[in-house]
Amino acid sequence: MAGPKKLYRSMKNKMIAGVCSGLGEFFSIDPTIIRLVWAFIVLCAGTGIFLYIVAWIIVPAKK
Repeated sequence: MAGPKKLYRSMKNKMIAGVCSGLGEFFSIDPTIIRLVWAFIVLCAGTGIFLYIVAWIIVPAKK
């Protein structure tokens, strides 16, 4: 029996810090979709950069 899923930054499919690819692995979707949504948030609201940096600091890297 597997334990609960944990969110990690992915080191194998990363572009900057692995946050989007880690979210993609966690939710079992393509990280490109996460990246596009994140880019949309950055362009429209401007808070995406701040949220990405916070996620980069909080989410541990997968070893």
